[in-house]
Amino acid sequence: MDWDKLRIFHAVADAGSLTHAGDTLNLSQSAVSRQIRGLETSLGATLFHRHARGLILTEQGELLFDATSAMIKRLDAAAARIRDSEEEVFGELRVTTTTGFGSLWLAPRLPKLYEKYPELKIDLMLEERVLDLPMREADVAIRMKEPSQADLIRKRLMSVKMRLYATPEYLAEHGTPERLEDMGAHRLICQKIASTQVSAAAILVRHLMTTDIRSLLTVNNYFGVLQGVINHLGIGVLPDYVVQDFPKLVAVLPEIDSSDVPVFLAYPEELRHSKRIEVFRNFVLEEIFEHRRRMQTVQKS
Repeated sequence: MDWDKLRIFHAVADAGSLTHAGDTLNLSQSAVSRQIRGLETSLGATLFHRHARGLILTEQGELLFDATSAMIKRLDAAAARIRDSEEEVFGELRVTTTTGFGSLWLAPRLPKLYEKYPELKIDLMLEERVLDLPMREADVAIRMKEPSQADLIRKRLMSVKMRLYATPEYLAEHGTPERLEDMGAHRLICQKIASTQVSAAAILVRHLMTTDIRSLLTVNNYFGVLQGVINHLGIGVLPDYVVQDFPKLVAVLPEIDSSDVPVFLAYPEELRHSKRIEVFRNFVLEEIFEHRRRMQTVQKS
């Protein structure tokens, strides 16, 4: 099967338009159209439905698009490995992690990484959905549980606990709870129990809700919860790693916390020798070591 035709087909399917695909490929619309017709003739199948708003893949077109998508991901992986065989660290590194960890812990530390490797291009994808690393939806992941996908190299980085935090200003105005039952008189800031989050956090929130909380603010990620807390809106359920960057926060009812939440770093076996993965992994491990050291200092103070 002609690779040029497949490449053009993939561009058209991705763009949904002959014109847009032609712009991407630097080809005229008529040249793109001829290649698509030639591919359809060689396959004996119609690949697109022509529609007033663009092109829509037929069932046969969907099958071929799945195949070309997998091929392109493999080619991208091979190209990345070839580039990574050099000593220089450059190019794109696609990192996926949760919104909370990515925005509260990882992103504020990235300047250190860019300072050492200014030609690195990081695509930071913050979402709760677990991306498929073997299919190259991302290069490396930091997740709040051990990845279950096969053919991954994984390393446990640390454990996190969910705890209650508030600002000194909020506590000065509303008082400091001394027992779990006292939480009913305060505004609780947390994620909804039904939202996508680690089970340990949901269990803790359920436990807190038994105190008949009268005022509640729910946010769909921990960055939002933190914003509510530092603006003195109430007492928030937050991961304990926020204390390092927000040392003025006060731990409320410190004896109440979640079970341990493991944090794992994972990447595909085929990127074992990637220089970009290596420097990112080492950077994260160094920051974790520094994080542990500071946490120990906070706990002793």
